[in-house]
Amino acid sequence: MEQVQDLMVRLMAIADRFREVDQRVSDPEILSQPQVLREWMQERSRLEPVVAHYRKMEGMWKDWLLAKEWAGGGDEELRRMAREELAELEEGLRDAVEEARVLLLPKDLADQRSVLLEVRAGTGGDEAALFAGELFRMYQRYAAQQGWRVVLVSAQEGTVGGFKEVIARLDGEGVYGRLKFESGVHRVQRVPDTESQGRVHTSAATVAVMPVAEPVDVELSMADVRRDTYRSSGAGGQHVNKTESAVRLTHLPTGIVVECQEGRSQHANFDQALEVLRSRLFEVQRERQRAAQAAERKSLVSTGDRSAKIRTYNFPQGRVTDHRIGLTLHNLPGVMQGELDGMLDALHLAEQTEKLKNA
Repeated sequence: MEQVQDLMVRLMAIADRFREVDQRVSDPEILSQPQVLREWMQERSRLEPVVAHYRKMEGMWKDWLLAKEWAGGGDEELRRMAREELAELEEGLRDAVEEARVLLLPKDLADQRSVLLEVRAGTGGDEAALFAGELFRMYQRYAAQQGWRVVLVSAQEGTVGGFKEVIARLDGEGVYGRLKFESGVHRVQRVPDTESQGRVHTSAATVAVMPVAEPVDVELSMADVRRDTYRSSGAGGQHVNKTESAVRLTHLPTGIVVECQEGRSQHANFDQALEVLRSRLFEVQRERQRAAQAAERKSLVSTGDRSAKIRTYNFPQGRVTDHRIGLTLHNLPGVMQGELDGMLDALHLAEQTEKLKNA
């Protein structure tokens, strides 16, 4: 039980911090500063489940101490009952310790954020664009199941359907934490409609999932950004097509280019393009941090590496395989309809298991 005692000391310190944070979020000075209040509320949200678990463990620990005292008493019947209770409590405490270890694992502060989802056609021409469209609709369906809001930011349609590139913002609680392992190359194997000899073709699309960046996350000088406007080329009605409402932003130091034409006005497109640019720059910073961490340990489940082949969707065999964890699901139609929880749960469990080994 020495391990339990050590853990309880650590959890007690977190409970003390939670009480301090709880007081701060009620401070009138903090309440008058929305950004500062938001940061305090985020910390409170992170600490709350840990403190709730600590209080449960604290009750179990007190029961264990009492049962141990009774087990050493003079009444034989009481000793027998106490020993039985001790065995149950010790098993419960062991489970509670493992749960606490998971709760205490380092958290990505971006997990609670909304995301920018980018899907781009890769190798495979028209078939790749069609697949990119199917992937995007897969994520749309999953978002609908979760109650998330999907806002289209930018789209370039393929010549026969689908998308050469599509960007959308997904808003909701914990969106990035749920989808962050989706970044990478998604490969499809199937017989295209245009294939007369029934041969299976392989195409690919690239998915990027980025947490939406706040202005405070990135130092962005507008002196480093070139702004161009042009007439929208996509669908959207007379107003969109007849005015220069589309916006292109070029970040000169990095060469990152963002285009947006889905909004009804130049102002709306500028705001959306700026958010995408800021989020891409934020992701560049995060990739550098991940690279530094990877130098110390190899992550089983990679996030952010857009060049890594992570998944194959095999239509002839009706299966989808995630190559990072070697998981194959024989439910491809369901997956394409947005039934992603089985895959996502397995990815998160693999990452959690690896973190526990390295903790």
